[in-house]
Amino acid sequence: MQGIATVEKLPSQALKFRTMKVDGDAILKEHLQSNLAARFEWERTRKLRRDPRVTPIGAIVRKLSLDEFPQLLNVLAGDMSIVGPRPIVEQEVLRYGPYFEYYCQVRPGLTGIWQTSGRSDTSYQQRVDMDVSYVERKGLALDAWLLLKTLPAVMFARGSY
Repeated sequence: MQGIATVEKLPSQALKFRTMKVDGDAILKEHLQSNLAARFEWERTRKLRRDPRVTPIGAIVRKLSLDEFPQLLNVLAGDMSIVGPRPIVEQEVLRYGPYFEYYCQVRPGLTGIWQTSGRSDTSYQQRVDMDVSYVERKGLALDAWLLLKTLPAVMFARGSY
């Protein structure tokens, strides 16, 4: 590894269909302050099974993984790859700790180990571990295997909410 990875290594903007209400940050803050179980879930996974920010139509779009379809444009632009760790936001860099350097060694992907191995049913630390494992083992065979695993994961909405 060379030098220290910085936040500038994050993709400039991963495109997605909007599935949340406009005032999502305020809604999340209020929800986490008033709901201890939700706060625990958020701290563990950075996701909520019953996320009050998600619109009714957004819930369907997310369940079918259609919200990420616009990221094909990111792939065509060279900002993302088909297979790799999912894009993260600046607030998630700290959760990667020293492993953020691994994350920066590859482009974020539309699919990867996390998406085919439980997605939201895993802790954030497990996600980081999976991303590190991907970077350490990256190759054509692994990418092909993950692409094959993606279809059933999306079709059966495993770990999706």
